[in-house]
Amino acid sequence: MPKIVLMMNISLDGFVEGPGHDISWHCVDAEIHQHFNGTIRQFGALLTGRRTYELMARYWPTADMDPNVSAVTAEFAGIWRHIPKVVYSRTLLGADWNATVVRDVVPEEVRALKERAHGDLGLGGAGVAAEFLRLGLVDEYRIYVHPVLVGHGTRLFPQADFTASLRLAESRSFGNGVEFLHYVPNAVGAAW
Repeated sequence: MPKIVLMMNISLDGFVEGPGHDISWHCVDAEIHQHFNGTIRQFGALLTGRRTYELMARYWPTADMDPNVSAVTAEFAGIWRHIPKVVYSRTLLGADWNATVVRDVVPEEVRALKERAHGDLGLGGAGVAAEFLRLGLVDEYRIYVHPVLVGHGTRLFPQADFTASLRLAESRSFGNGVEFLHYVPNAVGAAW
């Protein structure tokens, strides 16, 4: 069965964004961007919150129309446009670019989505990720630790009443100092 894979960029001190939703500190170069393309291309869908969707929708639908963008950027624009997206939002009225808006994270609906998926489901966005974590719906973690300290902002793992025992399944060092850590649960077949 497909898995729900939390895929996030974080600072060394554990933030996914700085104050004011700042992500300018993300160290994404051609090497890591190509890695993202290869990973996301394999997903059956992307699960995001409203803020992440709106950020992506401002740029990626037409990014490949700019003759000055890199080949890896143009490639991702096509990937993002065509991959199915589920946007969790109570305020967004609709979404374009192969996206469906869902009001709440309902475990039974998420499990049904997993059963229908044609590949793992990539989860992104701090708020929606926190809800998936709270409900025990995350099957794997693909974390990209950037060599920066942000100090304040939105943490990837909010304070919560759950624990998880994980094992490192894969790691990789990128040339720009980003460390990729892929964790899976210790208990076979269980998210927690």
